[in-house]
Amino acid sequence: MEKILISACLTGNPVRYDGGAKTSANPHLALWQTEARLIPHCPEVAGGLPTPRLPAEIEAGANAGQVLAGKARILDNAGGDVTRAFLAGAQATLALARQYACRHAVLTDGSPSCGTSCIYAGRFDGSRTAGMGVTAALLQSHGIRVWNETQIDELAALLGCK
Repeated sequence: MEKILISACLTGNPVRYDGGAKTSANPHLALWQTEARLIPHCPEVAGGLPTPRLPAEIEAGANAGQVLAGKARILDNAGGDVTRAFLAGAQATLALARQYACRHAVLTDGSPSCGTSCIYAGRFDGSRTAGMGVTAALLQSHGIRVWNETQIDELAALLGCK
């Protein structure tokens, strides 16, 4: 049975920056959990960041590709550079996905790690911009299809789940 990498916060693990979870009630996730298909993982924790931690965003005007190329940073809201931890977490996530031969990952949209369609805009004012987080971009660049929490039903349909 095919394994699916998933943001740990979506499975109820309190690993978000604020110490909370973003538990999804999607019935497909509940089924996949009972089937032991899900590989829960938090790139930010894997990269060495604590829980809770300061909110972090990719620099305003920059994108994940620039961060991955060393041309932009991820900063916390106190101005600290946390890029190294985010990159380490992205690499650890890719290694885990490869270990379990995951072809799909369900990630939490908006995050500077896991955003699949949007991320916070780098101004710490709650605004968002189109784009991906560094983990999502790295996974996608290695052929792993990324989905966000609103696309679980689409993934289930692709996998032939009812």
